[in-house]
Amino acid sequence: MQSFSSCCPLLVVLMPVSAFMEAPPLASSSSTASSADEEDNNGGSCWRRPPERLRLRAVRIARKVGQIARDDPRRVAHSLKVGLALTLVSVLYYVTPLFNGFGGSAMWAVLTVVIVMEFTVGATLSKGLNRALATLVASSLAIGAHELASLIVPTSERAEFILLVVFVFFVASAATFSRFIPEIKARFDYGVSIFILTFSLVAVSSYRVEELMPLALQRITTIFVGVAICLGTTIFVCPVWAGEDLHELTAGNLDKLADFLEGMETECFGEDARSRNLEGQDFLHAYKSVLSSKDKEDTLITLAKWEPIHGKFRFRHPWSEYKNLGTLCRLCASTMEALASYVDILTKYKYPEANPEIWLKVRTTCGQVSLHGARTLRELSSAVRSMTTPPPTNNDLSSAMKAANGCRSELLEDAALFQMMHLAVIASHLSDLVIQINKITESVDNLARLARFRDRPEKTRNDVVVNVKIVDDK
Repeated sequence: MQSFSSCCPLLVVLMPVSAFMEAPPLASSSSTASSADEEDNNGGSCWRRPPERLRLRAVRIARKVGQIARDDPRRVAHSLKVGLALTLVSVLYYVTPLFNGFGGSAMWAVLTVVIVMEFTVGATLSKGLNRALATLVASSLAIGAHELASLIVPTSERAEFILLVVFVFFVASAATFSRFIPEIKARFDYGVSIFILTFSLVAVSSYRVEELMPLALQRITTIFVGVAICLGTTIFVCPVWAGEDLHELTAGNLDKLADFLEGMETECFGEDARSRNLEGQDFLHAYKSVLSSKDKEDTLITLAKWEPIHGKFRFRHPWSEYKNLGTLCRLCASTMEALASYVDILTKYKYPEANPEIWLKVRTTCGQVSLHGARTLRELSSAVRSMTTPPPTNNDLSSAMKAANGCRSELLEDAALFQMMHLAVIASHLSDLVIQINKITESVDNLARLARFRDRPEKTRNDVVVNVKIVDDK
């Protein structure tokens, strides 16, 4: 340390000299003046930089918040509903007569609103009913355990303490193990957690608190009041239904699958498809969000089962059928993912230009399969979204199956086509897509039957129905 401090004056003297020796020669006085102006400007910008950064950051945050609100205006309404519910529940604490009735337990109502209030009606109902019922059952069981321990050992406090500890151990262990049961975990996991918490608190408090019953009643009452305020605000003020979101998600997935097939028909199998580059086309990524929709779909199905009758959704609506339909949509999307990779290889290596005759032979058939398959999915999406029964005979599906069977027959008759593996794989994937679309059609028909969709209005013109017999070559 002493040697370093002694060298500091020498370094201070030598630094300007070394800087002068290493500096490049000056070109002219004008360049010196310009560099001085730049330094002044840079210095001024350095002084102005922190406020400018803060302003830019504030503008960026404001734009992001505005974009989030524009994407889904229901988020703004939900935020206002949470504020309204907290304002209403605060009356229990601010108004003196109500505070005298509930006491310090009024804060449990505020805590209940903060925890229970969710975005959708189903989520709020699920957490609210779980919390209310779990608190009621746990408090009753804890009071019963306290009374039982007092009756067994009315004179020994130590024996009562041991019995209460045993009760807490066995009840908490059994309730925790029940959370591993899939059915309970899916719908009552939050309620089991509240049950364990409430039972433990009341059972432990019963050893020191003399008047246990009023304490438990105050807590149960305040929690019921908080849950009631949450449910009333969620249901009657701009409700957001999980069932409607699930219904829209299912119809949207069908539309995305149709977007992919429409893009295949126009961009890949069209007349001028040879001169187009498919890399970066939007339709090649339309199906990807369908593949990742399972978690959201499962959550919405679980929450929709809690919701009461609303809109077009009756009591005991077949929510589980949406899960089967979503599974078929994801299976169809996985086939589209494989098809997209082969189409990308097809265009990169210019197989159509190398084999124009084979490409012309297969292109028309693949285009017809894609076109009619997209129309079928569009019609199914419209039927799901409007909750109308799909037509009993689908001409587009029949045409797609006929084209797929014809393409398969051509591949079997002409051995030369097997040399073009990519074309054969593409045709095979398209044939599989038609089969999967047929399964989706059956699932939508089943959903329409169970949910009792209204009949589609009859068309004024006479439709020509062509029944095509499907021959499976497998």
